Amino acid sequence: MPGAASSSSTDRRAAVRSSRAQRTVCRHCGVPTAGPEQEFCCAGCAYVYRLIQEEGLGAYYQIKDKVTSPADSALLPPREYRWLAEAQVKAETEAAGHTPELRLDVQGLSCAGCVWLIERLFNKQSGAGRIDINAQTGQMRLSWQKGFDAAAFGQTLQQFNYFVSPASAARSAPPESRGLVKRIGLCAAFAMNVMLFTLPTYFGMDASFEYARLFGTISMGFATLSLLAGGGFFIGKAFRALREGAINIDLPIALGILGAYLGSAYGWLAEREAFVYFDFVATFILLMLVGRWAQLAAVERNQRRLLAEQPAPPSLRAWKADGTPVECTPDELTSGMRFSVGSGMTVAVEGRLMEEEASMSLAWINGESAPRTFRRGQRVPSGAINLGRSDVVLEATQAWRQSLLAELTKPAKRTTYRDRFLERVITGYLVAMLATAFLSGLFWWLKTHDAARSCSVVTAVLVVSCPCAIGLAFPLADETATIALRKRGVFVRVPDLWPRLARLRKLVFDKTGTLTLETPRLRGGTVLEELSVDATRALFTLVSDNPHPIGRCLHEQLLARGGLVGFSADVQEQVGQGARFVDAGVEWRLGRPQWAMTVAGVEQEAASKTGTDDEEGETVLSRNGVLVAAFRFEESVRTDAVGEIAKLRARGLQTVVLSGDRRYKVERLTRELGLGDSAGQGELSPHDKAAWVEAHGADDALMLGDGANDSLAFDRALCRGTPVIHRGVLAEKADFYYLGCGIGGIRALFEVNDARRRTHGWLLAFSIAYNLLAVGLAAAGRMSPLLAAILMPASSLLTLVIVGWGMKPSLRAIRG
Repeated sequence: MPGAASSSSTDRRAAVRSSRAQRTVCRHCGVPTAGPEQEFCCAGCAYVYRLIQEEGLGAYYQIKDKVTSPADSALLPPREYRWLAEAQVKAETEAAGHTPELRLDVQGLSCAGCVWLIERLFNKQSGAGRIDINAQTGQMRLSWQKGFDAAAFGQTLQQFNYFVSPASAARSAPPESRGLVKRIGLCAAFAMNVMLFTLPTYFGMDASFEYARLFGTISMGFATLSLLAGGGFFIGKAFRALREGAINIDLPIALGILGAYLGSAYGWLAEREAFVYFDFVATFILLMLVGRWAQLAAVERNQRRLLAEQPAPPSLRAWKADGTPVECTPDELTSGMRFSVGSGMTVAVEGRLMEEEASMSLAWINGESAPRTFRRGQRVPSGAINLGRSDVVLEATQAWRQSLLAELTKPAKRTTYRDRFLERVITGYLVAMLATAFLSGLFWWLKTHDAARSCSVVTAVLVVSCPCAIGLAFPLADETATIALRKRGVFVRVPDLWPRLARLRKLVFDKTGTLTLETPRLRGGTVLEELSVDATRALFTLVSDNPHPIGRCLHEQLLARGGLVGFSADVQEQVGQGARFVDAGVEWRLGRPQWAMTVAGVEQEAASKTGTDDEEGETVLSRNGVLVAAFRFEESVRTDAVGEIAKLRARGLQTVVLSGDRRYKVERLTRELGLGDSAGQGELSPHDKAAWVEAHGADDALMLGDGANDSLAFDRALCRGTPVIHRGVLAEKADFYYLGCGIGGIRALFEVNDARRRTHGWLLAFSIAYNLLAVGLAAAGRMSPLLAAILMPASSLLTLVIVGWGMKPSLRAIRG
């Protein structure tokens, strides 16, 4: 019934408006939060927001972009900045009495607000000199005076979610879009000059006017310059693609430019105005350059948010088989050498543990979420992370080139994906354009036997059948889609992502760190608030600089609250049990209940208060053996995972979870997500994951992972994305990355691509209708240079209107 349909539609619109009204965005980064009551999307954003306010730098929020990267990685344990200290010493030595300088890449640099904030932080450093920051290239150059500490500055930047690395050649080189800006500037000037000397003809200047020939010659000269400065870009790319046996968007653009220019050049030589379209040539080249620049600039901006190169692995303290101490890099390790692994650092090669005990995380290489305790003589795999506070010594059982970590971090070559649909469109367009031009010329030759008349019709057909929809509007639609996704914290890194998305039929998720957060979640949010001041200070002391997942979880929670100062005490760790310190005769412990509570009878009392242990275990804080607080943790599924997985499956996408973690944990997660036990595979090695992807169809799979253990599967899958960029392994392999505590960005990627594809369809329909009209007029001999000069920019403007109209719903949905 019409009335019922209208009422239903009204109700849906009201529900959408209500949903948008309830949605809030993070006060720091602008990404949507998990609920209307939450001010921040993650603890990292809360922490950085508080730091900025405490430093008196709140003006940053008036300068920054509306949406920036979430700061969840700001709470990571401090990185190793010894390389930066060494770079500072080297720069000071080379300066030889002059002011030393250092150039660095910066991850997280995205807008003028970031530039302003980093400048202010630098100026607060002792001995700071001058800093120049280039947001376009993602690099900074700094100089300093005596007393400056570059490593301390790097650590300060990490607290504010900026990471630095040595300057890379890739970023130092000008981006391709910058070269296009220069071409656009030149071609804009040339096009305006061509129009300046062509307008008199349109306003009635007679060919016999004494300066008419001069005006035409000047127009040809500027059109030739435009061809050389801008047209050569498309002609060169089209030629290189043809040499490789591919057809791309540059071919019809190049043919349109050459056809119009050669026809116009003939018209100028023969003094036949019907052939002269120099104003079209110059304007068309300018519009195509603008479209290409917009497409490249959007992708390059997302690429610059990541470090092009991670810092070189720090030198290791090692000992040869005869006991001789050496400093070496991981790739110099050989079997039999002993080497030291610092707190929070990665084990480069497999080795036997030389300590009594050591706690290691294997999540990065096999997805196992729970830390594992190794004992003397046991083999610690390559890629394990030392969770202890002190260094551990291992004896290498293999060389670097034989290690799992070397295999997982090895760069993989990847060819550009060919968009078969676009190739078919371009092929059809070229066949239709050339066939129409040939048949029109043949018709007029048979009808009039006038070669000049026939050639003028052919030239007119080639001129008016310009591929504006393909050359200008398609790239702008892609750019609009990229910008829309950026507002949701999804960043497209490669321009060939879009045709890959159209082929996807299944989603392959890693578990730990992808569907779940990297750190566990604390049950019962009030337990920290109930602690006394001394207990809170003690807990902060025990978890500071602690790489253990439980320590990181508690540390994040405490940092987000702010205003904490720990005890000045030496924290000692007992592997597999916990950490302790003594201050003013009071001993504080954080760890397993049996170890933390040593007073007789307390264990029984604590058990009755906290309940029985489950498989996740319990961590307690004690004071002189007396229970102060009990903490329970659980693996934290990303906030929106259940709902988002259901919506992705509703799109017809098969969803699978591949993990190196225990089978029962994977099955529990798949049940929670509504997938069923059969949709999850547990206890898989990196090679098992890659084999599964290949066996079940890599050519329609999207692989989503966060650790080195996903690297081989990444290399096999058609498309790949990651929610983690601070490790620098998968980020450079990913086609896109998404940030924040949820996975809603994946669905947004598909929805925006739907809008993009619909827009492309409308553009093709408009292009067909336009060409039927314009080419029909040209083939009928009704086209003139003036009419062509009107139709071409008019059609270009209409294609832009179609792009804005077609992409508007996706932009509105993203904002909502």
